[in-house]
Amino acid sequence: MKLAFVLFKYFPYGGLQRDMLQIARECQARGHELHIFTLNWEGARPQGMQIHELQVKRWSNHRRYHAFCEKLPVLYRKHGIDRVVGFNKMPGLDFYYAADPCLKDKLMRERSLLTRRLPRYRHFLRYEKAVFGKESKTRILLISPRQHHIYQKHYRTPDSRLYMLPPGIDRSRMAGADAQELRHSLRQEFGLADDEKLILCIGSGFRTKGLDRSLKALAALPARLRNKTRLIAIGSDNGDPFVRLASRLGVGERFLVLHGRDDIPRFLQGGDLLLHPAYNENSGMVILEAIIAGLPPLVTSVCGYAYYAREANAGKVLPEPFEQQQLNTMLAEMLESPQARQWRENGIAFGQTHDLYSMTTHAADLILDT
Repeated sequence: MKLAFVLFKYFPYGGLQRDMLQIARECQARGHELHIFTLNWEGARPQGMQIHELQVKRWSNHRRYHAFCEKLPVLYRKHGIDRVVGFNKMPGLDFYYAADPCLKDKLMRERSLLTRRLPRYRHFLRYEKAVFGKESKTRILLISPRQHHIYQKHYRTPDSRLYMLPPGIDRSRMAGADAQELRHSLRQEFGLADDEKLILCIGSGFRTKGLDRSLKALAALPARLRNKTRLIAIGSDNGDPFVRLASRLGVGERFLVLHGRDDIPRFLQGGDLLLHPAYNENSGMVILEAIIAGLPPLVTSVCGYAYYAREANAGKVLPEPFEQQQLNTMLAEMLESPQARQWRENGIAFGQTHDLYSMTTHAADLILDT
């Protein structure tokens, strides 16, 4: 079978992009031909797959995306594509991998009617309806239970087109026999003393992930604790605005931004807490990665995978509506909590006894056999 995987942009350290490539490799391993259509590809290209990087220039992103989608049907016919799998919302999909949150829900909650009528938002709402609307035939691969309710609330999508996938965590994130060695090497590299605390904020899209909230919480720590605490943010994003914010808050020397990296397991073992106070997060794969590594997470309840922190009793979840003062208080408590060892043990045990790893195979089964 010839498969088309479609997404607007590919870069190496995005969660959606990582999932796309893992599913593509699984389908390829089963003997199918893979074509990936995109506007922009950064990083190494996978062997044996045809990457079609379309050159489309427009003044705005939504017009560029529209022109990109207009070109696709001709290319599908040219290459004899049998099935189309989208990783962004757009018309003409057989399957959609639902990594992005519901735009209509977000706009209804956060934007005025006038804003929702702007050309940019009308475009993206049309594309969302093309996937989830009652008239659509697209089958949808969900990665978070809360998505099911939200999309059906706004689009009345039939249950028959909705498929829930288990998580797909990389087993390399699990705490192993080398956990202490990884912790020592990471802390030695960054000059962290044994009594210093390391907070990690991991994920591209620093604004959406709530890095501003994290920095405010760091600055609000009691002086004796703040002076022994560092925060490292890791992701493919522009960190300059947050470096400036840290400086204004008086914690510039306690904060560091790193570009996306391949050695995340070292950080998960070297850190003391994952801070993920996201404004909006469809799933939050890094939450599960932290849990199975034994790194306690502090997350907002809007994250699709936040409930795993409660289920595993491996960290804390901030209730909605978000309050900065509550985050400040919970961060200070967690950094010095006597429960830290128990959270770590609970998370590691949870990762050893629950299916958190088979998303890729389940997704491939559905795409190829449904």
